[in-house]
Amino acid sequence: MADLTCHPAHPPALVRSIETRVIGFDASWLRIRWRILGAQKLVVPSFAGKGRANDLWQTTCFELFLQQPGGSGYIEFNLSPSERWNAYDFSGRREGMTERPMPREPECTMRKGSDIAVFDVAIPAAGLPEGPMLSAVTAVIEEEGGVKSYWAMLHRADVPDFHDPACFTVPLAAPTGT
Repeated sequence: MADLTCHPAHPPALVRSIETRVIGFDASWLRIRWRILGAQKLVVPSFAGKGRANDLWQTTCFELFLQQPGGSGYIEFNLSPSERWNAYDFSGRREGMTERPMPREPECTMRKGSDIAVFDVAIPAAGLPEGPMLSAVTAVIEEEGGVKSYWAMLHRADVPDFHDPACFTVPLAAPTGT
């Protein structure tokens, strides 16, 4: 489990905390959960139909970064409560971006109560590199009134930068049952 912190230059309105955890990783799926406390004013994008889309980070969006140890390239997943998603390969920090082929679409599910919201995603394991990886989980949170906050495990710059290699620190073991 990892607790995310909000970038100090972009404070939230009511969101108090975001925690994430890998809830399963087997030969079929990598499953991750984001748990948001203080979700009363959370903007949840409406269902838009499954499929790839760009610029999902313009509103509430959840992201996963994966990198093989010692590598300079990495993968970025953008995952929306609208059920839209995208996956990109980068050859270096913000360099060489191409859409990553995926064998099937990730499954995205948002549940929202009065104070808590839970976002679950299942990413097809067949679309991931083999072996152990380093990961970073992030979130862009929009609240009513256009308030946006940027959440990550680490912020090292004056502006939010989810592509900072220093953030790729959480080990993700190879899937079980392979």
